[in-house]
Amino acid sequence: MYYDFAFWWSLASLSLIIVYAVLVFKDVDPLVATAIGVALGFIFNKSTPLEIGNVIAKSLTSFLALIGFIIMLGRGLGEVLSETKVSHTLVHKIVYSIGINTKRRVKIGVIISSIIIVGVLGTIAGGLAIIAPILRPIAGKVGLSRPSLAILMQASAEEALILGPFAPPVVAILGVTGLSYPKMLIYASIPIAAVTLVVTWIMANRLQKQFANELFEESDQEQFIPSKRQKLTTSIFILGFLVCVMYGLVTGAKTSYVVFVMLFLAISTGFCGGLNLNKIFGLLVEGMKKNFHLFFIFLLLDPFLNLVQSAGGFKALTALFLPLEHLGGKSMIAILTGITGAFGMPAAAAAVIKMLYEMFSPVAIQMQLSMTTFAFSILLATRITNFAYPGANMFAAMGFAESKNIKAMIKNGLTVTMVQVIFLVIYSLLFA
Repeated sequence: MYYDFAFWWSLASLSLIIVYAVLVFKDVDPLVATAIGVALGFIFNKSTPLEIGNVIAKSLTSFLALIGFIIMLGRGLGEVLSETKVSHTLVHKIVYSIGINTKRRVKIGVIISSIIIVGVLGTIAGGLAIIAPILRPIAGKVGLSRPSLAILMQASAEEALILGPFAPPVVAILGVTGLSYPKMLIYASIPIAAVTLVVTWIMANRLQKQFANELFEESDQEQFIPSKRQKLTTSIFILGFLVCVMYGLVTGAKTSYVVFVMLFLAISTGFCGGLNLNKIFGLLVEGMKKNFHLFFIFLLLDPFLNLVQSAGGFKALTALFLPLEHLGGKSMIAILTGITGAFGMPAAAAAVIKMLYEMFSPVAIQMQLSMTTFAFSILLATRITNFAYPGANMFAAMGFAESKNIKAMIKNGLTVTMVQVIFLVIYSLLFA
């Protein structure tokens, strides 16, 4: 195939994504890195001031801006659930219904409570901040070490983000692929979560023996015991959440439905918890402010990707990858998608999902790659990243477990990464 200068010039526009990735790896603030990428994109496309204004204005109504707004609302809902002690009551019910008399049962409680709370809130830091004070004394009673608790919380929280129906990565992958939530769960999320949690469970047992002396001190902290009102409020929240999920599944609701869900759950739970409307919206706004920087990033990511597309970068990439059909075909594209996302795009998961879809969907569609396999590769890529590199999520889990053992976190992270990459290759070869 002949590639002329126009082709290579179009392909060169992908360097914007490379620059973005390098900047983030160099610990440049993601918002600044995105802004630089957008600025370079405007230069690459020779955009006029009027065109720049129109592009930014258009991004306010984009899919990525909607995802950013949903993330903000999720943080606001988290504030309401924390204020009404619904999150605390959920953890209490989960842990004590399982029983806390053995390490095995406590570890199961850690996994389930982390998945549910983080899956509902859609934020790892916010979810772990709520459950950690409840789990630490329980872990101390049975002698579960700090490093073991830390890696269990991280792994469970990471997988919660691809299991929860309203978690940002789930909303993003459903939005770009058009898959149904049950189908995405069965063919992508559950297999990824199962492999990750099995590996982490094994590592937790090994690290427990290796760092058996890194235990929690006996705590005099008064344990949380939910009141009758908190129990009732939690039951109302669970019922409302389930009704929203069922309604969304039956009606085939789109991404915008999540905005209603967040507001409905915040208001109904707040009222049941004894909060007035002023307090509810005050908490919503307070939580949303904490994620405003993420919203700004998503607002800029849409023009960033559109500028690469308008320069012909994704089209040129498709032409470049088509010969791979003779070297590995669909499986090769699935593997390449996963590896690129895992080791080349350090950013918010929903943003990576959108970038990977824009980059690889043209060639995936042309090669007739199964959409479920394509979704699997994209989702797995967003999970590998947070285990392969010591990042915010890893340090958050370590901090909330009051552990200083980064060596244990990296050991688990690299082991999980290795198994996930092998799983990516096997799954792609079998199901692409």
